[in-house]
Amino acid sequence: MVDHRLVDGGGPRLAYRVSGPRDAPPLVLLHALGEGAADWESVTPDLARIRRVYALDLRGHGRSDWPGDYSLELMRADVLRFLDALELGPVDLIGHSLGGIVAYLLAQDRPRRVSRLVLEDVSTPRPREPSTPTRPEGDLGFDWEMVLAVRRQIDRPDPGWLERLGRITARTLVVAGGPDSHVPQTGVAELARLIPGGHMVTIPVGHLVHDAAPEAFTAAVVAFLSAQEDADPARRSLD
Repeated sequence: MVDHRLVDGGGPRLAYRVSGPRDAPPLVLLHALGEGAADWESVTPDLARIRRVYALDLRGHGRSDWPGDYSLELMRADVLRFLDALELGPVDLIGHSLGGIVAYLLAQDRPRRVSRLVLEDVSTPRPREPSTPTRPEGDLGFDWEMVLAVRRQIDRPDPGWLERLGRITARTLVVAGGPDSHVPQTGVAELARLIPGGHMVTIPVGHLVHDAAPEAFTAAVVAFLSAQEDADPARRSLD
């Protein structure tokens, strides 16, 4: 059974869905730009067999608050506040696209809070040619001002994000979408190389890997999450 809940206090309210055994290790899911917790429905039932799964709506999305103040750093702070409020940690963390950026920002800033990290079709934070997105017609399930703010940061990322990838101590799996993805796959491969001990697998179905190939995605993630912990003391670090 999936429960719909809210975390309130100390910042914007965050909506989330939780499922899986109460005593299982926590797994937090962070969605892509313009999506929400419901985007993980195709894989949550299988993941919830081995983990207590928490799927968030990031600020400006879905049932979470739309405060009008947006940045990737604020989203990172929201996730950390969520972990603190529920007294979760360390956690396994999966992020897709935008959620993947938020995930690696958290993992590099608070390495002790993340045990394992899965980044789904995410590239290295390097500058790219800016483009002006067109607002879709009708009502949206997200704040359009959030899209504009976040896109500016993705187009011109903080150079420190790239420099601090080497601080990530979580065992990391990068899932690439292959040549049909709009995300440059050279950048996805570079991300896996720059994260210490990072490993990459390609599931060639495009950017929406977990939606287009849920069984293959879940199999890769479950195998990764179930693998024996790396006992190398060099991979442990202070926050």
